Amino acid sequence: MTEDNNVVLYGYFRSTAAYRVRIALGLKGLSAEGRYVHLRKGEQTQEAYLKVNPAGLVPYWIDGDLHLAQSLAIIEYLDETHPQPPLLPKDAVSRAIAREIALAVCCDIHPVGNLRVLNRLIELGIDDAARTKWSQHWIETGFAAIEARLSHLSGPFALGAQPTLADICIVPQVFNARRFGVDLAPYPRIRAIDAAAAKLEAFATAEPGRQPDAE
Repeated sequence: MTEDNNVVLYGYFRSTAAYRVRIALGLKGLSAEGRYVHLRKGEQTQEAYLKVNPAGLVPYWIDGDLHLAQSLAIIEYLDETHPQPPLLPKDAVSRAIAREIALAVCCDIHPVGNLRVLNRLIELGIDDAARTKWSQHWIETGFAAIEARLSHLSGPFALGAQPTLADICIVPQVFNARRFGVDLAPYPRIRAIDAAAAKLEAFATAEPGRQPDAE
């Protein structure tokens, strides 16, 4: 990041993608100026924000001349520019597994249940109950695969004693699962990770309810 700390993070308190970046910042002991885009009010589609981020999504990161979308790109940038504490394990096998779990959340679960997809379902005439079942289905499908992977790994976090990129992605998705009424009983390792993370200040301060734009 720039030395004058002229760093901006656009987000929304309930965005799980922005939540991931907040956790990473906390784990690194870093901060950024928060600017808030109210997704429910459609501020992400307004001209003012589209001039900032043409994709109309959050999070969006500005660090001097560097502009970055996509939470994983932002998090890996933070990890490479501020390597302590590391967000990926030292050995190649564990790094690959951490990325696999992160991508299972960010590619398989989150994209099919984010706000613009749910809004499109509204446009197609899908009612509230069916949209909720839609979200539950994809979270449960993704969590089953992640839980199976985690069952072969030691805790308390996904890959041992320290949180990694995998945990940074799991915890916000657990928050979303609870919002949609997903039964978490079948996922004991995921629940254990969420409980372990709740004890760390970096995860606690990143929680949606503790953000300035929380409603």
